[in-house]
Amino acid sequence: MKTVSIREAQDKFEELAQSVEQGETVTVTRDGKPVLDLVPRIEALTVLQGKPGGYDPEAGEAYLRSKGIVRAKGFVSTDFDDPLPEDFLLRPFP
Repeated sequence: MKTVSIREAQDKFEELAQSVEQGETVTVTRDGKPVLDLVPRIEALTVLQGKPGGYDPEAGEAYLRSKGIVRAKGFVSTDFDDPLPEDFLLRPFP
């Protein structure tokens, strides 16, 4: 992984773009602190779509079962996070 300052990134953008196209990740810094990463497009898309390294609920459940942890099954209504009806909100407390 290559690290460059913002000013250097501005001056050598074409060169950095070619490095990124070849699969390298470039970290851009300001005052020595990382500000952003330039990553290959394919890698960025797979990270956003949760493919490699993302959360796999089935694997999580299998791991818990392998450790003898059984989670309680419950019911959550499909409208759990829907806004409350206006008449409910305007009703005074008993």
